[in-house]
This record gives sequence, C-alpha cells and structure tokens, in this order.
Amino acid sequence: MEPHMDIQITTRTCGQGKVLVSIVGELDVSTTPKMKAALAELTEGGCERILVDMSGVPFMDSTALGALVGALKRLRERGGELELAALQPGVRRVFDITRLESVFRIHESVEQAA
Repeated sequence: MEPHMDIQITTRTCGQGKVLVSIVGELDVSTTPKMKAALAELTEGGCERILVDMSGVPFMDSTALGALVGALKRLRERGGELELAALQPGVRRVFDITRLESVFRIHESVEQAA
C-alpha cells in the first residue's frame, strides 16, 4: 500500500462569531477522521458557526460527505450552522449528485461568505 498524503487543517476566527476551517488535501476514508475530529473539537468547544474553506480539496468521497453531514446536524441541534465555501468542480459535483447542495449553505468564496 502506498503512503497517503495527509491533509492539513487550519482554523481561525473570521468575524461575526464564525470560525474558518481551511482544509488542504484529499478527503477520503484515511483522512476524513482528522477533519471529523477537528470539527467535533470546535463544536464541543462551543463554536456555533463554522465556515469550511474547501478550495484546497480536489477530491472528496462519501466518508467525508457523511462526516460533514454529521457535523452539520450536531451544529444545527445547538442552533448553529456549518457552511461551505470555494468548492472545486469535482467536489461540487458530489454535492449536486447527492442533492446536498440544498442542505448546506454553499458560498462561491470565503470572501462571499464573510
């Protein structure tokens, strides 16, 4: 089995009580747990508004999709929101095919979301 490229996740506050989570790398069965843990840590830490910058994510599988749906559900249960920004065409297609583009607030860019 060849080594898999890890993902990089950075977080910073971006105003209006939102936390910006930037992800760089492919989101699949081996990297999704890292994203899931980062989102859970923010949610459990009391963060209610998360914006995920996906401009650095060229590929995403169903594992990642499930993790994002789970994070969205947990945030909405607390009156919060998970928004997505800057989806690359292949990733955007995953949301369109699964019709989840109607469930998530998706912005063309991080700047548009702010």
